[in-house]
Amino acid sequence: MKIAVVGSYGVGMTMRVGRVPGPGETIVGGAYAAGPGGKGSNQAIAMARLGAQVSLLTAVGGDEMAQAARALWQREGVDAAHVVTATAPTMIGFILVDESGENRIVIAPGALDELSPTHVEAFRGTIAEADMLVVSMEIPLDAVGAALKIAREEHTRVLLNPAPAAVLPDAFWKLIDYLTPNESEAAILVGLPADHGLEYEELVARLRAVTDAVIVLTRGANGAVVDDRNRVTVVSAIPAHRVLDTTGAGDSFTAALAVALVDGLPLGAAVQQAVAAGSHAVTIAGVIDSLPRPQDIRNLMGRLP
Repeated sequence: MKIAVVGSYGVGMTMRVGRVPGPGETIVGGAYAAGPGGKGSNQAIAMARLGAQVSLLTAVGGDEMAQAARALWQREGVDAAHVVTATAPTMIGFILVDESGENRIVIAPGALDELSPTHVEAFRGTIAEADMLVVSMEIPLDAVGAALKIAREEHTRVLLNPAPAAVLPDAFWKLIDYLTPNESEAAILVGLPADHGLEYEELVARLRAVTDAVIVLTRGANGAVVDDRNRVTVVSAIPAHRVLDTTGAGDSFTAALAVALVDGLPLGAAVQQAVAAGSHAVTIAGVIDSLPRPQDIRNLMGRLP
């Protein structure tokens, strides 16, 4: 199984505080943690753990964070030969979390802003050899578009994980084979406001009006909804025995879905495995630690009736 990934890498720096400081105020006593992330990198690592041969295209800086990233990819068996070293620093997200769990996030894209269609073109051979291309959207939109276009030209199936979501150019829609938004992302994709109040059936119908892709709408603890162009079905969640951290669930879902589809599973079974991967991820704190391995998915699938 060969999967090409075009997406992001970055480092999340989180400070947990009792309350958010006001202007000019300094607060002492926060708890700090940092770790690797970025949807492209997370998904690539998860796919490699699940048995795929994975090649990643992203951009990092020439800094210590990039060195740590390359060491991580080597340990996890992800081919990073095409990863771009940019002039800007590796992407960083600063996350301030208060005692209620409310967060405030500022992202400095840095190197990711330099990932260009030219870099994607240099990745063409890898896309052409892949059984599937997986693309996420923490990178410039023109790089996303270049990846989708090349995959179509090379007859490689495309899974677009539209996160973070944005209104897509009309030309993009016909280049997608599988689309995996969550409910809020689906609303943004079709131009709805955050307080739209629509049920999932209407969200899927709005997406179906603009794309021929297979739609897999993720719904967290409510499982997923699948529109395979012929009918809409609901795939039930597999309840997690505890929920510690939901951060890596979406990336685990996307990775497991891609691997299952490339492995030849029917769509419904592939989505069920993806749901299991997401359920596993929420039981473990930290993104990288939560990304599933085959036995983790088998354990949860064994709980199905």
